[in-house]
Amino acid sequence: MIKVKMNVQTAYHGELLRAGKVYEIDETTAKRWIASKLAEEVKND
Repeated sequence: MIKVKMNVQTAYHGELLRAGKVYEIDETTAKRWIASKLAEEVKND
C-alpha cells in the first residue's frame, strides 16, 4: 500500500476520494495514478 495525495476527485471501490486529501491505495493503482498525474506520492517521514 502507498499513501497518495489526490490531485482530482474520483471514485475508487465505491469510495469517494477527494482532491487534496491523502489516501492509502494499493501499489499498482497508485503507480498508475502517479504516472497519470491524478495523484502524488506522499513520502513517509
